[in-house]
Amino acid sequence: MAAESTQPAIPEPGTTQRRRSKGRRRKAPSTGRKAMRATAWSAAGVVLLGGAGAGYLYFKLNGNLRSVDINQALGSDRPTKIDNGSENILVLGSDTRTGKNRKLGGGTDDGSARSDTAMIVHVYEGHKKASVVSMPRDTLVDRPRCTDTKGTVHPAASGVMFNEAYSTGGAACAVKTVESITGIRMDHYLEVDFEGFQKLIDDLGGVQVTTTKNIRDPQSHLDLRAGTHTLDGEQALGLVRTRHGVGDGSDLGRIQLQQAFVKALIDQVKHVGVFTNPKKLYDLADTATKAVTTDSDLGSVNSLIDFADGLKGISSSRMKMVTMPVRYDPANPNRVLLAESKAQLVWNALKNDEPIPASATKGTATGEAKGVVSAG
Repeated sequence: MAAESTQPAIPEPGTTQRRRSKGRRRKAPSTGRKAMRATAWSAAGVVLLGGAGAGYLYFKLNGNLRSVDINQALGSDRPTKIDNGSENILVLGSDTRTGKNRKLGGGTDDGSARSDTAMIVHVYEGHKKASVVSMPRDTLVDRPRCTDTKGTVHPAASGVMFNEAYSTGGAACAVKTVESITGIRMDHYLEVDFEGFQKLIDDLGGVQVTTTKNIRDPQSHLDLRAGTHTLDGEQALGLVRTRHGVGDGSDLGRIQLQQAFVKALIDQVKHVGVFTNPKKLYDLADTATKAVTTDSDLGSVNSLIDFADGLKGISSSRMKMVTMPVRYDPANPNRVLLAESKAQLVWNALKNDEPIPASATKGTATGEAKGVVSAG
Protein backbone atom coordinates (compact mmCIF):
# COMPACT_ATOMS: atom_id res chain seq x y z
CA MET A 1 0.00 0.00 0.00
CA ALA A 2 1.33 3.41 -0.93
CA ALA A 3 2.58 5.71 1.76
CA GLU A 4 -0.03 8.22 2.85
CA SER A 5 0.38 11.56 1.12
CA THR A 6 -0.07 14.94 2.73
CA GLN A 7 -0.44 16.56 -0.67
CA PRO A 8 -3.56 16.77 -2.85
CA ALA A 9 -3.69 14.92 -6.13
CA ILE A 10 -3.81 16.97 -9.32
CA PRO A 11 -7.42 18.15 -9.67
CA GLU A 12 -9.06 17.04 -12.86
CA PRO A 13 -9.64 20.05 -15.15
CA GLY A 14 -13.05 21.62 -14.64
CA THR A 15 -13.42 20.65 -10.97
CA THR A 16 -13.57 23.16 -8.14
CA GLN A 17 -12.44 23.03 -4.56
CA ARG A 18 -15.06 23.21 -1.78
CA ARG A 19 -15.15 26.45 0.20
CA ARG A 20 -14.38 26.31 3.89
CA SER A 21 -17.20 27.39 6.21
CA LYS A 22 -16.90 30.77 7.85
CA GLY A 23 -15.53 30.86 11.33
CA ARG A 24 -13.02 28.03 10.82
CA ARG A 25 -9.43 29.03 11.03
CA ARG A 26 -7.62 28.52 7.76
CA LYS A 27 -4.32 26.68 8.02
CA ALA A 28 -1.32 28.25 6.36
CA PRO A 29 -0.92 26.70 2.92
CA SER A 30 1.85 24.12 2.73
CA THR A 31 4.66 24.31 0.20
CA GLY A 32 2.99 21.56 -1.77
CA ARG A 33 -0.20 23.62 -2.08
CA LYS A 34 1.72 26.66 -3.30
CA ALA A 35 3.42 24.79 -6.10
CA MET A 36 3.63 21.40 -7.75
CA ARG A 37 4.75 18.56 -5.52
CA ALA A 38 7.73 16.55 -6.67
CA THR A 39 8.49 13.07 -5.47
CA ALA A 40 11.57 11.49 -6.96
CA TRP A 41 12.91 7.98 -6.83
CA SER A 42 15.36 6.28 -9.20
CA ALA A 43 16.79 3.01 -10.50
CA ALA A 44 19.67 3.24 -13.16
CA GLY A 45 18.87 6.98 -13.35
CA VAL A 46 15.06 6.78 -13.57
CA VAL A 47 13.41 9.77 -11.69
CA LEU A 48 9.65 10.00 -11.28
CA LEU A 49 8.20 13.38 -10.46
CA GLY A 50 4.59 14.38 -10.15
CA GLY A 51 2.85 17.63 -9.33
CA ALA A 52 -0.31 19.18 -8.02
CA GLY A 53 -1.49 22.38 -9.62
CA ALA A 54 -3.86 24.07 -12.05
CA GLY A 55 -5.64 22.42 -14.94
CA TYR A 56 -3.25 23.66 -17.63
CA LEU A 57 -0.33 22.05 -15.79
CA TYR A 58 -2.25 18.78 -15.66
CA PHE A 59 -2.81 18.86 -19.42
CA LYS A 60 0.78 19.89 -20.12
CA LEU A 61 2.43 17.20 -17.99
CA ASN A 62 -0.10 14.52 -18.90
CA GLY A 63 0.52 15.27 -22.58
CA ASN A 64 4.24 14.64 -22.10
CA LEU A 65 3.78 11.03 -21.01
CA ARG A 66 4.22 8.06 -23.30
CA SER A 67 2.84 4.66 -22.37
CA VAL A 68 2.64 1.17 -23.85
CA ASP A 69 -0.07 -1.41 -23.18
CA ILE A 70 2.06 -4.31 -21.97
CA ASN A 71 -0.89 -6.25 -20.57
CA GLN A 72 -2.74 -6.33 -23.87
CA ALA A 73 0.36 -7.37 -25.82
CA LEU A 74 1.27 -10.20 -23.43
CA GLY A 75 -2.24 -11.47 -22.81
CA SER A 76 -2.92 -14.12 -20.18
CA ASP A 77 0.15 -16.33 -20.72
CA ARG A 78 2.10 -14.76 -17.87
CA PRO A 79 3.15 -15.63 -14.31
CA THR A 80 0.40 -15.21 -11.74
CA LYS A 81 0.31 -11.83 -10.04
CA ILE A 82 1.69 -12.08 -6.51
CA ASP A 83 -0.80 -10.52 -4.10
CA ASN A 84 1.30 -10.02 -0.97
CA GLY A 85 1.65 -6.23 -0.92
CA SER A 86 4.91 -6.18 -2.88
CA GLU A 87 5.52 -4.80 -6.37
CA ASN A 88 7.93 -5.73 -9.15
CA ILE A 89 8.95 -3.09 -11.68
CA LEU A 90 11.12 -3.63 -14.74
CA VAL A 91 13.23 -0.52 -15.34
CA LEU A 92 15.01 -0.19 -18.68
CA GLY A 93 17.48 2.37 -19.96
CA SER A 94 17.19 2.52 -23.74
CA ASP A 95 20.28 3.17 -25.85
CA THR A 96 18.45 4.16 -29.03
CA ARG A 97 20.87 5.69 -31.56
CA THR A 98 18.39 7.88 -33.38
CA GLY A 99 17.44 11.56 -33.00
CA LYS A 100 19.14 13.59 -30.29
CA ASN A 101 20.36 10.40 -28.60
CA ARG A 102 22.76 9.87 -31.52
CA LYS A 103 25.29 12.31 -30.04
CA LEU A 104 24.99 11.10 -26.47
CA GLY A 105 26.82 8.36 -24.63
CA GLY A 106 29.04 7.19 -27.46
CA GLY A 107 28.19 4.55 -30.05
CA THR A 108 27.00 4.87 -33.60
CA ASP A 109 23.65 5.70 -35.16
CA ASP A 110 22.53 2.34 -36.53
CA GLY A 111 18.82 3.11 -36.20
CA SER A 112 18.34 0.47 -33.50
CA ALA A 113 17.49 0.50 -29.81
CA ARG A 114 18.61 -1.86 -27.06
CA SER A 115 18.05 -2.16 -23.33
CA ASP A 116 21.37 -0.73 -22.24
CA THR A 117 20.37 -1.01 -18.57
CA ALA A 118 17.86 -3.43 -17.08
CA MET A 119 16.87 -3.68 -13.44
CA ILE A 120 14.12 -5.51 -11.61
CA VAL A 121 13.03 -3.33 -8.69
CA HIS A 122 11.24 -5.31 -5.98
CA VAL A 123 9.41 -3.09 -3.50
CA TYR A 124 8.63 -4.99 -0.32
CA GLU A 125 5.28 -4.94 1.48
CA GLY A 126 4.98 -1.68 3.37
CA HIS A 127 7.11 0.12 0.78
CA LYS A 128 9.93 0.89 3.23
CA LYS A 129 12.68 -1.10 1.52
CA ALA A 130 13.55 -2.54 -1.87
CA SER A 131 15.83 -4.98 -3.63
CA VAL A 132 17.20 -4.23 -7.10
CA VAL A 133 18.45 -6.98 -9.41
CA SER A 134 20.52 -5.79 -12.37
CA MET A 135 20.31 -8.03 -15.44
CA PRO A 136 23.53 -8.05 -17.51
CA ARG A 137 22.82 -7.16 -21.11
CA ASP A 138 25.47 -9.64 -22.29
CA THR A 139 23.70 -12.65 -20.72
CA LEU A 140 22.93 -15.37 -23.26
CA VAL A 141 19.30 -16.40 -22.82
CA ASP A 142 16.50 -18.26 -24.56
CA ARG A 143 14.10 -15.57 -25.67
CA PRO A 144 10.49 -16.77 -25.73
CA ARG A 145 8.01 -16.19 -28.53
CA CYS A 146 6.49 -12.77 -27.97
CA THR A 147 4.04 -10.27 -29.45
CA ASP A 148 4.95 -6.59 -29.53
CA THR A 149 2.52 -3.73 -28.85
CA LYS A 150 1.80 -3.40 -32.60
CA GLY A 151 0.61 -7.00 -32.77
CA THR A 152 3.65 -8.41 -34.58
CA VAL A 153 4.63 -11.89 -33.42
CA HIS A 154 8.34 -12.63 -32.98
CA PRO A 155 9.47 -16.27 -32.90
CA ALA A 156 11.50 -17.67 -30.02
CA ALA A 157 15.29 -17.64 -30.22
CA SER A 158 17.94 -19.59 -28.29
CA GLY A 159 21.32 -18.39 -27.04
CA VAL A 160 20.80 -14.71 -27.81
CA MET A 161 21.90 -11.70 -25.77
CA PHE A 162 19.37 -10.51 -23.21
CA ASN A 163 19.19 -6.98 -24.63
CA GLU A 164 18.25 -8.41 -28.03
CA ALA A 165 14.71 -8.93 -26.68
CA TYR A 166 14.09 -5.18 -26.59
CA SER A 167 15.58 -4.53 -30.03
CA THR A 168 13.42 -7.34 -31.44
CA GLY A 169 10.03 -6.50 -29.98
CA GLY A 170 10.36 -3.49 -27.72
CA ALA A 171 8.95 -3.25 -24.22
CA ALA A 172 6.54 -6.17 -24.51
CA CYS A 173 9.22 -8.64 -25.58
CA ALA A 174 11.61 -7.35 -22.92
CA VAL A 175 8.98 -7.92 -20.22
CA LYS A 176 8.10 -11.33 -21.67
CA THR A 177 11.75 -12.37 -21.56
CA VAL A 178 12.26 -11.19 -17.97
CA GLU A 179 9.12 -13.00 -16.85
CA SER A 180 10.30 -16.15 -18.64
CA ILE A 181 13.69 -16.03 -16.89
CA THR A 182 12.38 -15.22 -13.42
CA GLY A 183 8.92 -16.77 -13.28
CA ILE A 184 7.79 -13.46 -11.71
CA ARG A 185 5.12 -11.16 -13.14
CA MET A 186 6.24 -7.58 -13.67
CA ASP A 187 3.60 -5.25 -12.22
CA HIS A 188 4.98 -2.17 -13.98
CA TYR A 189 7.40 -1.09 -16.69
CA LEU A 190 9.48 2.11 -16.88
CA GLU A 191 11.91 3.19 -19.57
CA VAL A 192 14.18 6.24 -19.91
CA ASP A 193 16.45 7.16 -22.83
CA PHE A 194 19.81 8.95 -23.10
CA GLU A 195 18.48 12.43 -23.66
CA GLY A 196 15.93 12.25 -20.85
CA PHE A 197 18.43 10.88 -18.36
CA GLN A 198 21.00 13.58 -19.13
CA LYS A 199 18.49 16.42 -18.85
CA LEU A 200 17.09 15.09 -15.57
CA ILE A 201 20.53 15.14 -13.99
CA ASP A 202 21.14 18.69 -15.26
CA ASP A 203 17.77 19.86 -13.94
CA LEU A 204 18.59 18.38 -10.55
CA GLY A 205 21.78 20.43 -10.48
CA GLY A 206 24.07 17.43 -10.87
CA VAL A 207 24.84 14.46 -8.64
CA GLN A 208 27.81 14.33 -6.27
CA VAL A 209 29.95 11.19 -6.28
CA THR A 210 33.39 10.22 -5.03
CA THR A 211 35.68 8.06 -7.15
CA THR A 212 38.58 6.09 -5.70
CA LYS A 213 40.31 5.67 -9.07
CA ASN A 214 40.77 7.72 -12.24
CA ILE A 215 38.08 6.88 -14.81
CA ARG A 216 38.84 7.69 -18.43
CA ASP A 217 36.85 6.30 -21.33
CA PRO A 218 36.87 8.20 -24.65
CA GLN A 219 34.06 5.98 -25.94
CA SER A 220 31.64 7.29 -23.29
CA HIS A 221 33.22 10.78 -23.20
CA LEU A 222 34.24 10.41 -19.55
CA ASP A 223 37.40 11.69 -17.88
CA LEU A 224 37.38 11.82 -14.05
CA ARG A 225 40.29 11.94 -11.65
CA ALA A 226 40.02 10.18 -8.31
CA GLY A 227 38.17 12.44 -5.89
CA THR A 228 34.78 14.06 -5.31
CA HIS A 229 32.84 15.41 -8.28
CA THR A 230 29.44 16.92 -8.99
CA LEU A 231 28.55 15.21 -12.25
CA ASP A 232 26.47 17.05 -14.82
CA GLY A 233 24.14 15.16 -17.13
CA GLU A 234 26.75 14.33 -19.76
CA GLN A 235 29.26 13.10 -17.17
CA ALA A 236 26.60 11.05 -15.36
CA LEU A 237 25.56 9.43 -18.63
CA GLY A 238 29.19 8.66 -19.37
CA LEU A 239 29.64 7.06 -15.95
CA VAL A 240 26.65 4.73 -16.15
CA ARG A 241 27.63 3.70 -19.68
CA THR A 242 31.39 3.23 -19.34
CA ARG A 243 32.78 -0.28 -19.43
CA HIS A 244 36.37 0.44 -20.48
CA GLY A 245 37.26 3.23 -18.08
CA VAL A 246 37.62 1.09 -14.96
CA GLY A 247 37.48 -2.53 -13.85
CA ASP A 248 37.83 -5.42 -16.29
CA GLY A 249 36.02 -3.72 -19.18
CA SER A 250 32.95 -5.93 -18.80
CA ASP A 251 29.26 -5.18 -18.60
CA LEU A 252 29.41 -6.51 -15.03
CA GLY A 253 31.78 -3.71 -14.03
CA ARG A 254 29.48 -1.16 -15.64
CA ILE A 255 26.60 -2.54 -13.58
CA GLN A 256 28.58 -1.97 -10.38
CA LEU A 257 29.09 1.67 -11.37
CA GLN A 258 25.41 2.03 -12.26
CA GLN A 259 24.31 0.67 -8.90
CA ALA A 260 26.60 3.05 -7.03
CA PHE A 261 25.36 5.99 -9.08
CA VAL A 262 21.71 5.13 -8.44
CA LYS A 263 22.32 5.27 -4.70
CA ALA A 264 24.11 8.62 -5.04
CA LEU A 265 21.21 9.91 -7.13
CA ILE A 266 18.66 8.87 -4.52
CA ASP A 267 20.67 10.67 -1.83
CA GLN A 268 20.85 13.76 -4.05
CA VAL A 269 17.10 13.82 -4.63
CA LYS A 270 16.49 13.60 -0.88
CA HIS A 271 18.51 16.78 -0.33
CA VAL A 272 17.74 18.92 -3.37
CA GLY A 273 15.67 21.99 -2.49
CA VAL A 274 12.94 21.73 -5.09
CA PHE A 275 10.03 22.41 -2.74
CA THR A 276 11.04 26.05 -2.21
CA ASN A 277 11.49 26.77 -5.90
CA PRO A 278 8.29 26.50 -7.99
CA LYS A 279 10.13 26.95 -11.29
CA LYS A 280 12.57 24.18 -10.43
CA LEU A 281 9.66 21.96 -9.47
CA TYR A 282 7.97 22.55 -12.80
CA ASP A 283 11.16 22.09 -14.83
CA LEU A 284 11.84 18.77 -13.11
CA ALA A 285 8.28 17.55 -13.55
CA ASP A 286 8.26 18.63 -17.20
CA THR A 287 11.57 16.88 -17.92
CA ALA A 288 10.65 13.73 -16.02
CA THR A 289 7.31 13.25 -17.74
CA LYS A 290 9.01 13.70 -21.13
CA ALA A 291 11.83 11.32 -20.21
CA VAL A 292 9.89 8.23 -19.23
CA THR A 293 7.83 5.66 -21.07
CA THR A 294 5.57 3.62 -18.80
CA ASP A 295 3.11 0.78 -18.91
CA SER A 296 -0.45 1.97 -19.46
CA ASP A 297 -1.34 1.59 -15.77
CA LEU A 298 1.16 4.38 -14.98
CA GLY A 299 0.32 6.44 -18.06
CA SER A 300 -1.11 9.48 -16.30
CA VAL A 301 0.34 12.12 -14.00
CA ASN A 302 -1.91 11.15 -11.10
CA SER A 303 -0.97 7.48 -11.46
CA LEU A 304 2.72 8.39 -11.41
CA ILE A 305 2.18 10.53 -8.30
CA ASP A 306 0.50 7.66 -6.47
CA PHE A 307 3.24 5.27 -7.58
CA ALA A 308 6.07 7.60 -6.59
CA ASP A 309 4.36 8.38 -3.30
CA GLY A 310 4.67 4.72 -2.39
CA LEU A 311 8.43 4.82 -3.01
CA LYS A 312 9.42 8.05 -1.30
CA GLY A 313 10.17 6.36 2.03
CA ILE A 314 12.87 4.12 0.52
CA SER A 315 16.32 5.57 1.16
CA SER A 316 19.54 4.30 -0.42
CA SER A 317 20.47 2.60 2.86
CA ARG A 318 17.30 0.50 2.65
CA MET A 319 17.93 -0.63 -0.91
CA LYS A 320 19.85 -3.84 -1.57
CA MET A 321 21.40 -3.95 -5.03
CA VAL A 322 22.70 -7.16 -6.58
CA THR A 323 23.51 -8.47 -10.04
CA MET A 324 21.62 -11.45 -11.42
CA PRO A 325 23.84 -14.47 -10.67
CA VAL A 326 25.84 -15.32 -13.78
CA ARG A 327 29.01 -17.15 -14.78
CA TYR A 328 31.38 -16.44 -17.64
CA ASP A 329 30.68 -18.30 -20.86
CA PRO A 330 33.57 -20.75 -21.45
CA ALA A 331 33.12 -20.30 -25.19
CA ASN A 332 33.19 -16.49 -25.13
CA PRO A 333 34.66 -14.41 -22.27
CA ASN A 334 32.61 -11.41 -23.45
CA ARG A 335 29.35 -13.21 -22.67
CA VAL A 336 27.85 -14.60 -19.46
CA LEU A 337 25.42 -17.41 -18.70
CA LEU A 338 22.74 -17.59 -16.03
CA ALA A 339 23.89 -19.38 -12.87
CA GLU A 340 20.54 -21.09 -12.61
CA SER A 341 20.59 -22.61 -9.12
CA LYS A 342 21.82 -19.39 -7.52
CA ALA A 343 19.49 -17.24 -9.61
CA GLN A 344 16.58 -19.36 -8.40
CA LEU A 345 17.43 -18.32 -4.83
CA VAL A 346 16.96 -14.70 -5.93
CA TRP A 347 13.64 -15.35 -7.68
CA ASN A 348 12.31 -17.38 -4.73
CA ALA A 349 13.19 -14.55 -2.34
CA LEU A 350 11.37 -11.97 -4.46
CA LYS A 351 8.32 -14.22 -4.90
CA ASN A 352 8.09 -14.67 -1.14
CA ASP A 353 8.82 -10.99 -0.40
CA GLU A 354 11.95 -11.97 1.52
CA PRO A 355 15.50 -10.54 1.56
CA ILE A 356 17.86 -11.91 -1.09
CA PRO A 357 20.26 -14.30 0.70
CA ALA A 358 23.99 -13.62 0.48
CA SER A 359 24.51 -17.17 -0.76
CA ALA A 360 22.65 -16.31 -3.97
CA THR A 361 25.46 -14.13 -5.29
CA LYS A 362 28.47 -15.64 -3.51
CA GLY A 363 31.07 -16.91 -5.98
CA THR A 364 29.32 -15.55 -9.08
CA ALA A 365 30.98 -13.47 -11.79
CA THR A 366 31.72 -9.82 -10.91
CA GLY A 367 33.09 -6.87 -12.82
CA GLU A 368 35.91 -5.70 -10.51
CA ALA A 369 34.54 -2.14 -10.21
CA LYS A 370 32.92 -2.43 -6.78
CA GLY A 371 33.80 0.47 -4.48
CA VAL A 372 35.16 2.67 -7.26
CA VAL A 373 32.17 5.04 -7.01
CA SER A 374 30.20 6.10 -3.94
CA ALA A 375 27.93 8.97 -2.89
CA GLY A 376 29.94 12.18 -2.54
